[in-house]
Amino acid sequence: MQIASVQPFILHLPLTSDSISDSTHNITHWGVVGAKIVTTDGLEGYGFTGTHAHLASDRLITSCISDCYAPLLIGEDARDHQRLWTKLARYPALQWVGRAGITHLALAAVDVALWDLKAKKAGVPLWSQLGGARTDALEAYNTDIGWLSFDLATLLDGSAKAVEEDGFTRIKIKVGHDDPNIDIERLTAVRKRVGPKVRMAIDGNGKWDLPTCQRFCALARDLDLYWFEEPLWYDDVAGHATLARNTSIPVALGEQLYTVDAFRSFIDAGAVAYVQPDVTRLGGITEYIQVADLALAHRLPVVPHAGEMSQVHVHLSYWHPASTILEYIPWIKDHFREPANVVNGVFQRPQQPGAGTTPLPASMERYGKSLG
Repeated sequence: MQIASVQPFILHLPLTSDSISDSTHNITHWGVVGAKIVTTDGLEGYGFTGTHAHLASDRLITSCISDCYAPLLIGEDARDHQRLWTKLARYPALQWVGRAGITHLALAAVDVALWDLKAKKAGVPLWSQLGGARTDALEAYNTDIGWLSFDLATLLDGSAKAVEEDGFTRIKIKVGHDDPNIDIERLTAVRKRVGPKVRMAIDGNGKWDLPTCQRFCALARDLDLYWFEEPLWYDDVAGHATLARNTSIPVALGEQLYTVDAFRSFIDAGAVAYVQPDVTRLGGITEYIQVADLALAHRLPVVPHAGEMSQVHVHLSYWHPASTILEYIPWIKDHFREPANVVNGVFQRPQQPGAGTTPLPASMERYGKSLG
């Protein structure tokens, strides 16, 4: 399991719609930016982070992988994932310029690739390598039907199809109009269309300020919302704590947090009810486990954000005892050897060895981008 090479890659994969928008972002493709790590015995491990398919910044990530991390990895034993994570994350020169952002996204890709290698070497899926599944059925919630850019008719049709035809019992709707009353009208219409039994969460993507969120939550109290995700600016611990104390709608967050220390700040402040770590934003699976264990110690549920579109998180969610449900966005699944599939609202448990991160050769060739 000696590391022979570290090869970065960039894929820009099309969405299920021509484009989508939430309150903060507008995109047409999803970036799969990562590393293939090859061992001297010919085993290949893949890991990646998720981006908005912005080629210039994607190249910053791959440059960090090839120029900064690869020299530290060549010749190392790929099985030593914890030691290697520490070696990369705490390397003095990189720690000086990093600890979040580009260096952490690159670290995530490398760490996932190492875990992928470890599970492949053992010949088992990652969830089995970690210790086995703790449930037979992992429920999915569908985010792809609820984008802010969808007009009301499209939103209603998509929500109804997800529930009535595809078997989802959970959906998530984006909010964040300049006039929150528009969001209330949309959510009221969706609730009426799907009925009272469907669990409906909402996501603000950090757009609104605290007074706007408080007014919105007062108006939404009768809609039985499962959670309010990222209601405020991502790093605003005090604001989220205030909102959590003043609304019955649980607060969810975490997709924009880079470290276990950041999660601890929100948890200690009572600012979060649903913890949403993401291996692509954290330093990979190694730091994800630290966050999930922290949430478990506080008896908080872990609901990962699907920056890797659930290819890795389906393994982690089947395994970790704090996990309850998992986000479903089907943008990239069909570009992998074992897609993160959902049947009747339930994620199928992966069966192939590894972390589910091995892309199809045809997708690599068709959607691959130059590293510059």
